Amino acid sequence: MPELLSPIINSFRIRELRQKILITAAIIVIFRIAAHIPVGGVNVAALQQLFQGSQLLGLLDIFSGGTLANFSIVSLGLNPYINASIIVQLLTMVFPSLEALSKEGEYGRQKINQYTRYLTVPLAIVQSIGMVTLLKSQGIVIDVTPINILTIIVTMTAGTIFVMWLGELISEYGIGNGISLLIFAGIVARTPVALAQTASVADAQQILHILIFAALALVVTAGIVFINEARRQVLVQYARRFLGGREVGGASTYLPLRINQAGVIPIIFAVSLVLIPSFAGQYLSQLPQPALQNIGRWFLTYFQVRSLAYNAAYFLLVIGFTYFYTAVIFNPTKIADEIKKAGAFIPGVRPGATTASYLNYILTRITLAGAIFLGIVAILPTIVSDMTGVTTLAIGGTSILIVVSVILDTAKQFESKLVERNYDSFLGR
Repeated sequence: MPELLSPIINSFRIRELRQKILITAAIIVIFRIAAHIPVGGVNVAALQQLFQGSQLLGLLDIFSGGTLANFSIVSLGLNPYINASIIVQLLTMVFPSLEALSKEGEYGRQKINQYTRYLTVPLAIVQSIGMVTLLKSQGIVIDVTPINILTIIVTMTAGTIFVMWLGELISEYGIGNGISLLIFAGIVARTPVALAQTASVADAQQILHILIFAALALVVTAGIVFINEARRQVLVQYARRFLGGREVGGASTYLPLRINQAGVIPIIFAVSLVLIPSFAGQYLSQLPQPALQNIGRWFLTYFQVRSLAYNAAYFLLVIGFTYFYTAVIFNPTKIADEIKKAGAFIPGVRPGATTASYLNYILTRITLAGAIFLGIVAILPTIVSDMTGVTTLAIGGTSILIVVSVILDTAKQFESKLVERNYDSFLGR
């Protein structure tokens, strides 16, 4: 832990990094203030009671940065932006024009980011309508006049755009990935509430169960660090050449293949799909048609958070999206071409298509370990909750994954900035 925090401590001694840290902290404070400004026309007390009794909504609240339980003006959080980013990345694989744009450096990156922002708006509108419809069926929305409903939808959409803007400000002027840090801030802010709820109902046996839960959390944390940092080193050797009577090349290096290439994206995407049957069931069960009510009850019965069908679907979706997203962000054919153009090769493997097949062979197998681990992290809290009876901490596994991943990435950025600063000082800049 001291080694992990040392880059942060040293960064306060450098003016530039100190300013980045203060800007990041100020934006996070603004985000948390906005998270406590409720939307008008909503019974917030009834909404919070509904969230306390529903692990399903509690799980969804994680990815909103802890803003959904208050139904604040930023209650949708960054869900629409994350979904838009995933969709744009998928479209980049489908449309050659977008793929060519992604290869145009900074200009291409800015254009793709702009397309992502445009797509975020309609997604936010659709999710706002869905959330208002759900809460309306539960009697949470007090004023159901068209003007108030439209106001809520517009407010939630504007809140998403505002949070997206805050995240981009952090990425540009602060330190770390702004989107990840805002989700991290929401999870950390909710932790004392969850701990207080757990302590308020704890007895002697519950305390033992909580200790077991805490021990498992430490094991999961260690596993997350191990998987995030794990690499498969593929040896790459440069061919020897003679230039001007001198022998050059012949050096060797390693191509690091991460076991978990996709990060937390598979869990976020899997949650978006695995929650659909439950929300559809809640909506259909409120309709007057008996046939639709029966379908809704079936969804609610077999897709509860603790049900076998829910956890099996969640686990399989996480594995599937891990492979899918890894295929999106890592192209073995492209890597093989770059290795070939650089005059390098993998010993024992022919350049070109054979190298691409070899990299794909390795990646498919090491990704399986990362995918299974992510799936276990996703469903383990629910299993442990059933075994121990500690329901208030049942969403901890996904939270720990996000928190640890963000801390590791941010600490690496701190360290790289410090190394860059020391390098500039060495050159006398």
